[in-house]
Amino acid sequence: MEIASMGPDLPEVMAAMVLTGHGGVEKLVYRDDVPTPVPGPGEVLVRVTATAKNNTDRKAREGLYPTRDKSDTTSFQIGGSPTLTFPRIQGADVAGHVVAVGEGVDARRIGDRGLLDFNLYADARTDINLTPDYYGHGADGGFAEYVAVAADQFHAIPNPELADAELAAMGMCSYQTALHMLNAAGVTAGERVLVTGASGGVGTALIQLCRIMGAIPYALSQPEKADALQALGAETVLDRSNMTDFTDRVREVTGDHPIDAVMDLVGGEMTDRFIDTMIFDMKRRATYPRLSIAGASGGNVSEIMWTRIYLYQVQIFGVSHGTRDEAAQLVNWIREGRLKPVLHAAFRLSQLREAETYFVNRGSNFLGKIVIVPDSEWEAHGARFALVDGA
Repeated sequence: MEIASMGPDLPEVMAAMVLTGHGGVEKLVYRDDVPTPVPGPGEVLVRVTATAKNNTDRKAREGLYPTRDKSDTTSFQIGGSPTLTFPRIQGADVAGHVVAVGEGVDARRIGDRGLLDFNLYADARTDINLTPDYYGHGADGGFAEYVAVAADQFHAIPNPELADAELAAMGMCSYQTALHMLNAAGVTAGERVLVTGASGGVGTALIQLCRIMGAIPYALSQPEKADALQALGAETVLDRSNMTDFTDRVREVTGDHPIDAVMDLVGGEMTDRFIDTMIFDMKRRATYPRLSIAGASGGNVSEIMWTRIYLYQVQIFGVSHGTRDEAAQLVNWIREGRLKPVLHAAFRLSQLREAETYFVNRGSNFLGKIVIVPDSEWEAHGARFALVDGA
């Protein structure tokens, strides 16, 4: 197999954070002797400059993807069998630069700066993704100095106004999931959309995407984040720390109109309250109430009366990942400057354990994404985004 490369010979080994099994952060082991991947047919080798951290990294590490027994410790296995094997390099939202190409890939791709569509697609369909898997789970990802990925999924985004860390913060794991949530529910211009978990990666993406689509996003978050979320496009921010009379507060800010669709990233006992905001006056609705679910930060089990679902004709959509078409749409919007990065901070790759702990214990100042930068790239791509005074 012929491989084209640029500059000096690529190193035989690289630094990477290796996941060695299910468990706590102690299962993440930093190594500097991992073999550098070789791009296969149809692949490019990317020198990683930044990779956004997602909650799915933690959940996969801890085995928190049960689908039958809620006490199971298991990995994401929608295709029927687990694809997370150990050792594994996690990290789905990769930004970097092409340094080599595999067989069948135009050598002119070398030098491209871009962003990875994180999915491991089961087939070539562009409009559906029934058995989603992803880089960092079913194949090695970006918590390393180099990663080999499908050439047609590494999208060139030269935009000089975006730093590499900012580009990683706009990764597909959050933005594609957000777009798929909106598309699944058929959200259209003018509709009122409740965005829960609004300060995280998917939440901030939903706010921006609603505005691009002409919908009106109402954010559920903490009051101290209201200014930042409204600057992103939130119509208003509802205080999540006080859920008393929540529907009444929604009615006040919407002018007594029901919410058209809820983007639920919380789950647990909150889901029933979110449904309340859509059904309090069915005569004022023009469409069916719609609930898109792509997270369960508030609990994996919700107790809901089914009579409320079928009598009010609530449509429920489970969302995991997205499609090639949605990835292409997002790339176009990024290139056009219509989406803005929400980058909280950068950590060195060798500090991934600390980044995970910080993410789990994040305080009220947290908004957006954490990105992980290889130590060898830190001065060029990470230092300016480091935490200030630990905040």
